[in-house]
Amino acid sequence: MRSRGADLAVFEYGSPPTAENPALLLVHGYPDDHHVFDAVVEALAADRHVITYDTRNAGASRVDTEETASYRLDLLVEDLYAVLDATGAGSVHLAAHDWGSIQGWAALQDPRAEERILSYTSVSGPDLGHVRNWLASRVRTPLRWPQALEQVLRSSYVAAFQLPAVPEAAWKYVLTPRYEKRSGRSIGDNAIRGLQLYRANMLSGSTPPMGTYAGPVQVIVPLEDPFISPLLASGLKDRFPNVEVVAVDAGHWFPEDNSAEFARLLDRWIRSHPDRRTSTS
Repeated sequence: MRSRGADLAVFEYGSPPTAENPALLLVHGYPDDHHVFDAVVEALAADRHVITYDTRNAGASRVDTEETASYRLDLLVEDLYAVLDATGAGSVHLAAHDWGSIQGWAALQDPRAEERILSYTSVSGPDLGHVRNWLASRVRTPLRWPQALEQVLRSSYVAAFQLPAVPEAAWKYVLTPRYEKRSGRSIGDNAIRGLQLYRANMLSGSTPPMGTYAGPVQVIVPLEDPFISPLLASGLKDRFPNVEVVAVDAGHWFPEDNSAEFARLLDRWIRSHPDRRTSTS
């Protein structure tokens, strides 16, 4: 399907969604594609409609031009809503990991979210606006400087990804083979293509969304995540009043490495948060 200068590969599983049993949309992160959710889909599609897609930097999806601007966060949000329109899914429960989760937070602050997103589950991918506010608040408070320094060190790879050529070579010759051995699946050139996500959005000076969302939000915090401090989950209620934080004893790739537990958490969350508009009408 087409979306703002990109061809997106979309995949659907399970029986058609209904008002009583809405679809679940899963959005993968970096350097993955939709296959990171294969075991989760297998666990959940028997009871509900599940949608996945390769984001424009990964898998079978492609952009018309590889310019950095083709990977801006606002275009990623448009992709997400274009997938919902193309599949005719109506309102969905949204769950995402890593860069997919960053996109999910931005989509949540879009005016369309009120009608299209019934709930959101985020894993290991923070809202960029929240990160900026969180870091700024730590910098203003000397006693919290160690928290800010810890997160900056965890995120140091983001600066390294801005370098020309070096990250591409590292992924091609070293990191991709290691990652594929760890995960047991191929990621092709996802990692190299996905570097544009960091170059287009992380240090570009662009302003991330700073909206709100009143619906239910579940933030799953893997306590062994080397990239994101569990402390980043604090302060979210200022803009997402119905947020719940769930800590898990796992690493960054919890949705794949602990797919059965992740599927159970998602199923329990969705069942406990039916369509709030239907239930109050």
